[in-house]
Amino acid sequence: MIRRRSAPWIHRNSRYLIAGIAGCGALVTAYLTYVKFTQNSTACPTKSCDLVLQSPYATVLGQPLALFGFLAYTSMMIFALLPLGVDSVEKKENRNQLENLTWLLLLTGAVAMSVFSGYLMYVLFAKINAACIYCIGSAIFSLSLLILTIIGRTWEDFGQIFFTAIVVGMVTLIATLGVYSGVNRVDTNLSATPEPTGKPTMGVGWEIKSTSGEAEIALAKHLTQIGAKEYIAWWCPHCHEQKELFGKEAYKEIRHIECDPRGKNPQPNQCTAAGIEGFPTWQINGKLYPNVQSLNKLADISGYKGPRNFKNFPDAFK
Repeated sequence: MIRRRSAPWIHRNSRYLIAGIAGCGALVTAYLTYVKFTQNSTACPTKSCDLVLQSPYATVLGQPLALFGFLAYTSMMIFALLPLGVDSVEKKENRNQLENLTWLLLLTGAVAMSVFSGYLMYVLFAKINAACIYCIGSAIFSLSLLILTIIGRTWEDFGQIFFTAIVVGMVTLIATLGVYSGVNRVDTNLSATPEPTGKPTMGVGWEIKSTSGEAEIALAKHLTQIGAKEYIAWWCPHCHEQKELFGKEAYKEIRHIECDPRGKNPQPNQCTAAGIEGFPTWQINGKLYPNVQSLNKLADISGYKGPRNFKNFPDAFK
C-alpha cells in the first residue's frame, strides 16, 4: 500500500498564521486610526510615535495613513480565511479555484505592503528621525506576511512569484512616490531652516534662537488682529521651524493653540473641534493651512499689506 505524503506543517497552517499576523496588524492600525482621529497621544514609551503620527506622512488623501493600513490588513485576513469555509466534497473544485485566486491576492497584497513599509522605514529614519514602535511593528508584520505567502504553499512556477513581485513592487513604489510628492517638496523647501538641537523642554519645546525684524513683527501682529490661529504641539520640530521663521520677538504676538494635553496652557478640545490632523496647522479666514508656511505665503493669504523684508530665511520658499 502506498501512503500519501502528508503536506508540510507550514503548508497546512500557513493561512492561519497569515490571518493571525494580519489580525495583529489590523488591531495596531485600528488603534493608530483612533488616535489620529481623536488627536490623543499614543501609548508609547517615547514621543517618537506622536511625532510620526502628526507628521505630513501620516495623512494620505486627507485620511489617516493608518486607516488604509487597517483596510489592507483586514483584506489580507479575509483572503487567508476565505477558502477555509469551503470544505464540502461537492465544492472541492470551487475551493481549489478560490485557493489559487486568494494565494495570488495574498502575494500581491504582501508585496505591495512590504514595498510601502520599506519606503515608510526610509521616511521614518531619514526624514522624520524617529523610531515609532508601531510603525516598525507594522513593517515586521508586512514582511512576515510576504515570507509566509511565499513558503506557505507549493508554487508551481517561481517565475510567477518573481514576475508578480517586480510588477506590483514597481507600481506600488511609483504610486507611493506620487502620493508623497507634495510632502517631499515641503521637506526640500524646509532644508533652509535650522533643525532643533537637543531635547525639547517638557511642555514648552525648543528655545527660539532667531531674532525678529520689523516685517516679522508687523506680520505677526496683523495675523493676530484678523483672528488667525496656529495649532501646535510642543514636541513638534516643524512647529519650531515655523517659530524660527518669525523669530522670538514676533512669535510672542502669534496666537498659538497647544494641542498636546501635556503642553503649556493646552487646549486639545479646540484642536479636535477644528479638525486638526497635523502640526503646525494655520487657521486663517476660516481655512486650514497645514505644514510650515513661508512668511510671504502667510502674508498673501491673510491680506497683509505691510513691509516684507523678512530677515529669517527669506529664500526658503519660493
